[in-house]
Amino acid sequence: MTTVYFIRHAEPNYHDHDDLSRELSTKSLQDSQLIRQFFKDRHIDAIFSSPYKRAIDTIKSTAIDHQLDIQEIDDFRERKINRVWIENFTAFTSAQWHGFSYKLSDGESLQEVQDRNVTAPEKLLEDHRHQIILIGSHGTAISTIINYYQRQFSYAEFSKIKSLFPFILKMTFRDKECLAINLCNPFTGETHEIYPI
Repeated sequence: MTTVYFIRHAEPNYHDHDDLSRELSTKSLQDSQLIRQFFKDRHIDAIFSSPYKRAIDTIKSTAIDHQLDIQEIDDFRERKINRVWIENFTAFTSAQWHGFSYKLSDGESLQEVQDRNVTAPEKLLEDHRHQIILIGSHGTAISTIINYYQRQFSYAEFSKIKSLFPFILKMTFRDKECLAINLCNPFTGETHEIYPI
């Protein structure tokens, strides 16, 4: 078995509109310690991340504790939305979830996000068979992964977790076959199974 933990970053500073460099708030830096505590007594073989600062900063203390480098993989980045800041983000997000091919002129569709976020871990599953790996990622990116394996996970389900910063998604694989997906709320410790139904 191979275990993959996807970590959704802590809440970012939304006043910074630069997607790559957007940092965590002071509170969120504290919230990221919940991730550190969750993995304190758990074995980890390797750590990867989106290149975005908020994803890296959320798992940085965990990497230090386990004396592991964070290896950046560009395909784990969040979706590209557009060159300009979207004010009505809820309407935009709803449109994307109700039409996976929908995108703005300079952005990505959820289908494109899903394709790279499902394909990228496949090489890691080959290279880290029977290991435990951690990946720093983003809410929408992770949600498209859930949707790939569990098609009932749609906009309504995404809406229930979109305000949860951070969260942990645990995926269990036999070779490249996904056996189980569990979502953990690090604030409450609650875990529930998403896949299989």
